[in-house]
Amino acid sequence: MKDLVQTFEYLKQFLTEERLMKIEHFSRESSDFVLPVVEDIYQFRNAAAIVRSVEACGFHKVVALQEEYSFEPNLRVTKGADTWVDVEKMPRSMESFQKIKDRGYKILAVSLENNATMLPDYEITEPVALVFGTEMEGVSPEILDFADETLAIPMYGFTRSFNVSVAASICMYELKQKLIKSDIDYKLDERKLLEMKIRWAVNSIRSGEEILQHYLSKKTV
Repeated sequence: MKDLVQTFEYLKQFLTEERLMKIEHFSRESSDFVLPVVEDIYQFRNAAAIVRSVEACGFHKVVALQEEYSFEPNLRVTKGADTWVDVEKMPRSMESFQKIKDRGYKILAVSLENNATMLPDYEITEPVALVFGTEMEGVSPEILDFADETLAIPMYGFTRSFNVSVAASICMYELKQKLIKSDIDYKLDERKLLEMKIRWAVNSIRSGEEILQHYLSKKTV
């Protein structure tokens, strides 16, 4: 912890006062209690819209499972959200889902299948990995079988599904509201918070990664 504190204190000198204030302000509401997981998204606009919604809801991380397509958000659509959101890319495989589950997440697939719980009725009581399927096929059958539970968004028209980025936005916003109104300690612990602020600082500084590595190399001498 002491090393992380010292590292962030060092990076502060390269930040403007305005940027430092924003980092301190918005980090307070950050959480990894909900982890958005997307399966092989191929439209870069959808990828960007998901990243933007993740950041707006204060979750700041998304896992992109890749098979045929690379998760490459359109920077014009993210509106800078990619600076703050950590995108972890993993193979689209059952092994990847097992790794996510082993981190302590309940696998919650967003689908109408398997007697899904409707989003307004869902009670969030533990960390969830919120899984969204591909644009064309939705959540894969293997994941539906593997998932602990399925979650669905109520719809009131002839159309029986939302665009994946819209579905992600609705689910993340609704779950964030549920967390805010609960007694759950859903925010980042002190270590994770510092690690995130360091990443944000590095991304905010020109040549930030080089500056960080230079500082770390001096500490090990």
